[in-house]
Amino acid sequence: MATIEECRSALDTLSDNMAGAGGDVHDAAALDRSLSCRVTDLDITFVGRLRDGRIQVLDTVEGPPAEKAQIRLAMTGDDLVAMVGGELNFAKAWGSGRVRLEAGLRDLVRLRKLL
Repeated sequence: MATIEECRSALDTLSDNMAGAGGDVHDAAALDRSLSCRVTDLDITFVGRLRDGRIQVLDTVEGPPAEKAQIRLAMTGDDLVAMVGGELNFAKAWGSGRVRLEAGLRDLVRLRKLL
């Protein structure tokens, strides 16, 4: 099972990858939205913002966050680490229910370019 530190490192790597991307990926990630990433097996949530193509983690809370973020992800720590490491395809994991992504319709349309 992935640790909190490994999950945080995976989010930092994902942020770096998005910030360095060009074209459609950069455009899709260039939002300013509140973001939460719930790691279900560790019962923690990373809370922050997606801003200027980067994920800014502002806090880590136990359980679900107190406020509902505009973009919400939920998955196990192992799935988070595997996705960022390129071992798990996000679209397949999302389609099979291993990963949950919730956001407004406009954001979902825009974020699909990241897939």
